[in-house]
Amino acid sequence: MNNAIIMAAGKGTRMKSDLPKVLHEILGEPMAELILNNVKKAGAERVITIVGYGHDEVEKALQGKCEFALQMPQLGTGHAVMQAKQLENEKGRTLVVNGDCPCVRPETYSKLFSSLDEADMAVLTFEPEDAKAYGRIIRNEQGFVEKIVEFKDCSEDEKRVREVNAGIYAFDNESLFEGLKLLKNNNAQNEYYITDLVEILKGLGRKVTAVKVEDDQEVQGVNDNVELANASAYLRKRINTEHMKNGVTIVDPANTYIGPDVTFGHDVIVWPNSYLFGCMHVDDFTVIKPGTWKKG
Repeated sequence: MNNAIIMAAGKGTRMKSDLPKVLHEILGEPMAELILNNVKKAGAERVITIVGYGHDEVEKALQGKCEFALQMPQLGTGHAVMQAKQLENEKGRTLVVNGDCPCVRPETYSKLFSSLDEADMAVLTFEPEDAKAYGRIIRNEQGFVEKIVEFKDCSEDEKRVREVNAGIYAFDNESLFEGLKLLKNNNAQNEYYITDLVEILKGLGRKVTAVKVEDDQEVQGVNDNVELANASAYLRKRINTEHMKNGVTIVDPANTYIGPDVTFGHDVIVWPNSYLFGCMHVDDFTVIKPGTWKKG
C-alpha cells in the first residue's frame, strides 16, 4: 500500500494570523488540501495528517479526507512522523511531505514512490541558484545518498555542492519505523530530525537515493504572506499554461485564477478577472465572461 504523512502541526507565526498556516488558501483551496489531493493523485491510498496548532480547525477542514495524528508538543520533524502510529505495523511505501509546500506536482510524488524500487529511502532534492544555508546532499560514486550535511556543519568542499535537500521524503514503511526507533534527540534543540534517518538507515545496510526536481520553484515553501502570494502566482501560471497548451483560450493569464481541479471541454474562452475554483468541468464552447467567480 502507498501511504503519505503530511506534516501540518505548526502555527506559522510569520503569517501573523490566528489561522493555522496550512489552512491559508491558494487558488481557493487550503494549502493542506492541495497537498492532500496531490499525494492521492500520486497513488497514496492512506494519508495521515499530523496536526498540532489549531488542530480542531485543520481536522474540520479535512474531515473525511484523511486520518489524523496529534503532535503535542512539537519536537522536530522526526517526532512528527513518530506520531503516525496508525502506520507502524504496515507494509508498503510512505511519503513524508510538508504541509506548507503546495506546489509539488503529483508526478514528482510518483517519482519518489517509484524510486523505492532500488532503495529504502528517497530524498527530494533541487539545485537553487543560491544554495544559501540549505542542507547539502552528499552522494557516493554510485549516486546513492551518503548523508545530508547542514550548512553550518559543511566543509569547504561540501559547501560547493549545489544539490540541496527539499525536505520531502519517501520510505519503505517498515524501514521508516525501524529507523524511527533509533532516532535520538541529542542536539542543542533536543529535537528529533528526520534527516538523521539517512545515516541510521545506511548503518542498517539500507540504500538511500535522491530524486531531483528540475524546477526549484516547485518545492518552494510558504512561511509568510509574501511567499504565499509567490506560490499562488507560480501555481496559477503553471495551471493556466497547461490549459492553454490544451486548447483553452485564456485572454489574460495573469488575471485569470483557475484551481487545480477545474477541467475544460474544447473551444472554451476565459476572459480576465475570472475565478474558477473547486472541482468543476467547463463545457465545450463556453465563454467565461469578465468578473466571473465560481466554486464547484
